[in-house]
Amino acid sequence: MTASSAAPVPSEKGAEVGRRIGVGLMYGLWKPRVLGAWRVPATGPLIYAVNHSHNIDGPMVMGVAPRPTHFLIKKEAFIGPLGTFLTGIGQLKVDRHSTDRTAIGQALGVLADGGVLGIFPEGTRGEGDFASLRAGLAYFAVRGGAPIVPVAVLGSTDRPGRLIKALPPLRSRVDVVFGDPFEAGDGSGRRTRKALDEATERIQKQLTAHLENARRLTGR
Repeated sequence: MTASSAAPVPSEKGAEVGRRIGVGLMYGLWKPRVLGAWRVPATGPLIYAVNHSHNIDGPMVMGVAPRPTHFLIKKEAFIGPLGTFLTGIGQLKVDRHSTDRTAIGQALGVLADGGVLGIFPEGTRGEGDFASLRAGLAYFAVRGGAPIVPVAVLGSTDRPGRLIKALPPLRSRVDVVFGDPFEAGDGSGRRTRKALDEATERIQKQLTAHLENARRLTGR
């Protein structure tokens, strides 16, 4: 299914509005320390592969990343005014329990337009250690011809806040570490199941190594 036959591709303008809102919120509520942002290519299709251990990880990356980001977000989050807001700032609704062709088409459309796609490759919030990866990241990287930039968010789960237990303490430090971009495929352009499985293995090694390096850099 091509992007043109799916729902409209979210605009980068909306994602840029989301980035500016994220800048205000993240720097206003916490103390982000951003490392390696210079590694992010300034143009062209790109995928941020972000570890996921807390609800603020996505908004944090949106706010501190050098380019506007279109995250694939579970459809359960798109409820009422929040859903309208997320759609307005260029985020993508995805059904994690089926082959969501609309979301796939929109995500490939973002990459075809030279935009940045944000993915939590673990599929759901967990330990945030990249231990369990889904094949979707490899598919988008290979099919969309997009390099992957690993992103480690550290400190969001160190301790609960006093006022709001579900959030990190206000004004606490959260580290966001961007890694070197890499290609998931083997250069052949193959999109067979075997090729995607091999790409997923390569991705997991790269992401795990980046997370270990990020922890050394930040002391977390």
